[in-house]
Amino acid sequence: MLTFTWIALRFIHFTALMLVFGCALYSTWLAPFSIRRLMARRFLRLQQQAATCSFISAALMFAVQGGLMGSGWQDVFSVPVWGAVLQTQFGGVWLWQIILAFVTLAVVLIVPRNLPRLLLILTLGQLLFLAGVGHAAVNDGVLGGLLKTNYALHLICAAAWFGGLLPVIYCMRIAKSRWREQAIDTMMRFSRYGHVFVAGVLLTGIFNLLFISGFTAPWQTVYGQLLALKIVLVLLMVAIALTNRYVLVPRMREENHRANLWFIWMTQIEWGIGGVVLAIVSLFATLEPF
Repeated sequence: MLTFTWIALRFIHFTALMLVFGCALYSTWLAPFSIRRLMARRFLRLQQQAATCSFISAALMFAVQGGLMGSGWQDVFSVPVWGAVLQTQFGGVWLWQIILAFVTLAVVLIVPRNLPRLLLILTLGQLLFLAGVGHAAVNDGVLGGLLKTNYALHLICAAAWFGGLLPVIYCMRIAKSRWREQAIDTMMRFSRYGHVFVAGVLLTGIFNLLFISGFTAPWQTVYGQLLALKIVLVLLMVAIALTNRYVLVPRMREENHRANLWFIWMTQIEWGIGGVVLAIVSLFATLEPF
């Protein structure tokens, strides 16, 4: 039960963090300047809710890690055990994760004028710190630094891709208003840079697989089988993204109502598959690689 709690919290933390990052990406970069404020207002409540989940899950993950290191649930809320966790590599890195999550929550509740830019910086920092824990942090030296850098790029590209899908659906809605041209331009920019995000996820994922597996065939293990499922699902997401970009988007410019509906449905399916991928990634933390 404690392990399941850890997996669930990890899933919540990753999902919430990527949502905040993806929405901030639109409000600071992807959207034309004329509708950035509109998008920032629209995404505010979602970002507040996601930032709250991100902070709570980060704090609880630290406590649950104490239970996993100790004797179970009785050590989850043991201050001495927390002190022991802080002495580990995970504890040292995760303390900063909690601090940044708390600052992110405070910022999104205060709502300063430069909120989107601050959220982008703070969530980017959290994604970078995530690379300091898990399987990528096992190695030291040059190889360890290379793996951490690769995993950080993997997380950033994945967050930009997955976190940017829900704002696409919002763009579809405002495309029916006087903001139609700006909304379509925003979706086109996400689609254009999405090629970079997707390529980044695939290339860094392949690099990570080759070095962690030691260039061996891992498919007989539970980890390897889940990894194979993850690869299939990511490729399915790529196929949906390409269909949206090169089949449906051109038809949308012709004000094809059916193409609009198909685009929304396909994007929702892509986002759902991404959620399953994140669930698999959350399971990886409890399994030996190979």
